Amino acid sequence: MMIRTGRAALAGALVAALLAVSAGGCTGDRRDRDRDPEGFRPGAAGVGDAYFPNYGNGGYDVASYRLQVRYDPATDELTGDATIEATATENLSRFNLDLAGLTVSRVRIDGAVVRHARDGDELMITPAAGLSQGRRFQVRIDYAGKPTPITSPDLGSGGLLATGDGAIALGQPESASTWYPVNDHPLDKATYEIEVTVPDGLAALSNGVSGGTTTSAGWTTWRWAERSPMASYLTTLVIGRYRVRAGVHEGKPLVTAIASTLPPGGPAERSLARTGEIADFLATRFGPYPFDSYGGIAVADSRIGYALETQSRPVYGPAFFTTGPNLTVVAHELAHQWFGDSVSIRSWRDLWLNEGFASYAEWLWEEHEGGRSVQATFEREYAATDWAAPALDPGRAEIFSRAVYKRGALTVHALRRAVGDDTFFRILKSWTEEKRNGNASTADLVSHAERISGRSLRPLFDAWLSGSTPPAIP
Repeated sequence: MMIRTGRAALAGALVAALLAVSAGGCTGDRRDRDRDPEGFRPGAAGVGDAYFPNYGNGGYDVASYRLQVRYDPATDELTGDATIEATATENLSRFNLDLAGLTVSRVRIDGAVVRHARDGDELMITPAAGLSQGRRFQVRIDYAGKPTPITSPDLGSGGLLATGDGAIALGQPESASTWYPVNDHPLDKATYEIEVTVPDGLAALSNGVSGGTTTSAGWTTWRWAERSPMASYLTTLVIGRYRVRAGVHEGKPLVTAIASTLPPGGPAERSLARTGEIADFLATRFGPYPFDSYGGIAVADSRIGYALETQSRPVYGPAFFTTGPNLTVVAHELAHQWFGDSVSIRSWRDLWLNEGFASYAEWLWEEHEGGRSVQATFEREYAATDWAAPALDPGRAEIFSRAVYKRGALTVHALRRAVGDDTFFRILKSWTEEKRNGNASTADLVSHAERISGRSLRPLFDAWLSGSTPPAIP
């Protein structure tokens, strides 16, 4: 995830029955499943992630989202029209989407109005007839309300947060469901078209390539498109007064935005101005930059105490730039474009695959800039590591712990020392090429590294990621 500086229980049988009668929803318990005709069943209300079992939903695969959102900062009112193209992966009598807090007024499947109901943050949609496995369908949802961030006692909050002049939609491991209906797990990546209408004078920034703006009756619509598959938590929406700079880098658009209250030419602006340069350096280590656009957004709201690798356009909180330019955080978030964004995790227990490589990119950049060598940083971190805390499968509450980041980076360098530089960088570049736009696990990486190196590497990964004592340095 991020660098930091500082769903709903199942309803009782009576509530479920009332929903089935009054709203046409299916509860998904055994009695309802037995009544579903011809083998059609409700999709699961969650993908079964070990840490977040209710995240995402089962029974379908999303190909694309088209989001048309209007937001009024004066009232904190959001209205939305979401069009989702998906394919049923099993015979579905009903399926769910994740949507927190907002009110749904109408749902259509392939143009026909269908029944819907809510169970907490689950939007349950019942088509007029079952959706057969392999069928492609379109679901369109009209919704509105005042967004409310999602708060976790151990992981903080995420979602659309109202600010003094607009809003910021951001957060990990979840945030997307606070501003649009979504299959909210990295396993279901999709492409996006995002249109955001805001009062004239405000910017509305999101992921991907800009499609320009249009104005009408005091409102401006900003258009963005991310054509590479994107995990839902990597979507962002930043609305407010920003100094937006658009250019071209390596033949691709590069868009940066700095909150108007941050000083012109100040540390944030000078840091983001080097986005292209840093991405180019990382490409020499990780392979070609994986997306159609570059960029970054520096926000001024102090409640954003982290930076997040939102796809193609990372968002940086203000604390990173209080003492001067900070290229380390830019290197970290840009490295995620390869590790985490293009190659995404299969499950949240594997988050070190994102954070370990992004932290290692910090070490690479520091050495490249003439600072401390990677080896020296490795030795310092090795000495400071608590080996009782694992990087792999650290526990839900510890997915953003130091071990995931720093011990993850130590594992990356241990691999480098074990196989040598040439083989190491071939492993990295072939990994990002072969897994591009997909998902992967730790076991996938181990198998890949063993294939490229021709060596058995499972013991090394086990010791460096999960062992309880200091491993021998290769």
